Amino acid sequence: YSSTPLTLQSINPKVLKCEYAVRGEIVSLAQKIQEELQAKPGSHPFDEIIYCNIGNPQSLGQQPITFFREVLALCDHPSILDKSETQGLFSADSIERAFQILDQIPGRATGAYSHSQGIKGLRDTIASGIEARDGFPANPNDIFLTDGASPAVHMMMQLLISSENDGILCPIPQYPLYSASIALHGGTLVPYYLDEATGWGLEISELKKQLETAKSKGTKVRALVVINPGNPTGQVLAEANQKEIVDFCKKEGLVLLADEVYQENVYVPDKQFHSFKKVARSMGYGEKDISLASFQSVSKGFYGECGKRGGYMEVTGFSPEIREQIYKVASVNLCSNISGQILASLVMSPPKVGDESYESFSAEKDAILSSLARRAKTLEDALNSLEGVTCNKAEGAMYLFPRICLPEKAIKAAEAAKTAPDAFYARCLLNATGVVVVPGSGFGQVPGTWHFRCPILPQEDKIPFIVFRLTEFHKGFMDQYRD
Repeated sequence: YSSTPLTLQSINPKVLKCEYAVRGEIVSLAQKIQEELQAKPGSHPFDEIIYCNIGNPQSLGQQPITFFREVLALCDHPSILDKSETQGLFSADSIERAFQILDQIPGRATGAYSHSQGIKGLRDTIASGIEARDGFPANPNDIFLTDGASPAVHMMMQLLISSENDGILCPIPQYPLYSASIALHGGTLVPYYLDEATGWGLEISELKKQLETAKSKGTKVRALVVINPGNPTGQVLAEANQKEIVDFCKKEGLVLLADEVYQENVYVPDKQFHSFKKVARSMGYGEKDISLASFQSVSKGFYGECGKRGGYMEVTGFSPEIREQIYKVASVNLCSNISGQILASLVMSPPKVGDESYESFSAEKDAILSSLARRAKTLEDALNSLEGVTCNKAEGAMYLFPRICLPEKAIKAAEAAKTAPDAFYARCLLNATGVVVVPGSGFGQVPGTWHFRCPILPQEDKIPFIVFRLTEFHKGFMDQYRD
């Protein structure tokens, strides 16, 4: 390709700098092995790849929520609504909801473009859902419907970053979307370290320290990213801690970027989810006191509709002039996909008591969330039983992020293989068991510590098998590299 116009030296250096570990080197190797297994069964010491690299519930066997899919099907093929047999196949409330949604869509066509912020009637529904959740007013004009939460994050980074002198405070460990997005838009990631010893606690003193360090280097910090519940760390912030964070952003003049996509995923009775907007409003901060963008997605929670690419961003505390610029950026993408928009409205306005679907919907939701809680506990206990492994409790989200103390011999072997020690461990695990995990180095970690992220998403009947394979592998690995 020496005569073709693009080389690694001539493409945008920001693209080269961008990395996204959850679909990185280990996953590429897993896909190669999967092809080998299909072409030649028995070519590896396992017969399937178990993808524990990404929060992708339906790929691992989780079934979609019936009510959501009934409404989607009826909206996508509205001629079914006129057929007599539809009454027997679909619940009455899903039929009613489909009629309501179609009446809000120009031309009643899910194949048409919508308003760049999303269909107004669906934004009305989402705003009502936010009000019901928080107890404070929500404005549909503050809502931008997006293809999952990721494009909303990119939109805010485009708005905030004008050069590498602009910094974004970001948790370490973090979801690599943030480091990748900051790199792509040419900014500087300003890390703040979560405290593993206190269950991945977020200390205000750490935020202040990192902010001052960044300022001393000439970096202008524009925003603070908070992921709650945490990814990859699984902690749920206490409300008192959230108030401290809001005060910090107010005092320092920072935009608060609140990743709240796991708001339904809380597994411990002593914690509950509070949105940052609710916390800010409960403190008496209004529209002109603090700038906040909060992100929600249909990919997580109990719904797991990753492939439908639905989500939204609620932006408050921005001047009308800035809002126009956000709208302009949204308009460049024309609009988000309509199926995702419909799902976002359903997630924020599910069946209510008295609706025909309410009992089956509640049963499906409770079964998924209670199973996730059990899976988290089983995997957490198994990981903590392994030599040299410690794992904090998963209070929420969909992941465990165990710390692994690797023997010096293994670290030397990783150096010889020109890879990070936790990536070396993950590669060995994949080659021996077919289980795919993402090394902690892809999320960021305290230097000299090693981790991996393990989703709790494989179906419950597969968990004992994963635990067995992981336990056997780990024993063999530690014996092989024992100092």
